[in-house]
Amino acid sequence: MTTKYAICNETFEGWDHERVCARVAELGYTGLEVAPFTLAPRITDVSAARRAELRKQAEAAGVQIIGLHWLLAKTEGFQLTSPDAAVRTKTGEYLAEMAHAAADLGGDILVLGSPFQRNIPAGYTRAQAEDFALDTLGHTLKALEERKVYLCLEPLTPAETNFMNTAAEGAAMCRRLAHPFVKLHLDVKAMSAEAAPTPDVIRANTEFFHHFHANDPNKRGPGFGPTDFKPIFKALRDVNYAGWVSVEVFDYSPDPDTIASESIRYMRECAAG
Repeated sequence: MTTKYAICNETFEGWDHERVCARVAELGYTGLEVAPFTLAPRITDVSAARRAELRKQAEAAGVQIIGLHWLLAKTEGFQLTSPDAAVRTKTGEYLAEMAHAAADLGGDILVLGSPFQRNIPAGYTRAQAEDFALDTLGHTLKALEERKVYLCLEPLTPAETNFMNTAAEGAAMCRRLAHPFVKLHLDVKAMSAEAAPTPDVIRANTEFFHHFHANDPNKRGPGFGPTDFKPIFKALRDVNYAGWVSVEVFDYSPDPDTIASESIRYMRECAAG
């Protein structure tokens, strides 16, 4: 398995995009995953010309913008599980705009985490919330097909949200949507909250598995905490995972350069062993 390494751009807070691309390429990453709020308040504020420029700068450095994550972060008025049909339509249409943006930037992945915008609304059941979410995503499917972008549903821990907390629940949502461009995203920090060991969760959820975030439950990069990534990389090999291994951290200490350089050094060591 030849591992493709990416890293999330919000790690480099305050850095110019061109500088980020040059540095991550120098360290051995070939992919960059982008948080929309680092570009503009809303993805629709990023013009076609600016998208083309960002893509050109990445490609000139030898890096591909692989897609977008934190899709609804720092926005208002969107809710995946809203009881209000108008809000669901607006949210689904905004996610469709994300698909267009990802493709314009040269990517084909959308990671749908956004815990605050997917909680089960007060007074409603989990089953109702699932139905609301499926209706919301129905407004995104046409754009996914048109642009050949994969929407990857991201299970998150109960500490972050009360909706879609396990890989099995994410897979069940994929199964209900039954759409070729709706897949499952797996994240080490999130899987650490599951009952089964992380390598077993990976092996048990291959049907829709399409994208992967490498991090430690302590919110830092791989190798910056107690998690042993050797069994995790073995599981990725065992299931013939061919997608990106993308570093996503939430604790930006000590600094972006150390996070990026040490994370890829450690992951390469684990992948080799």
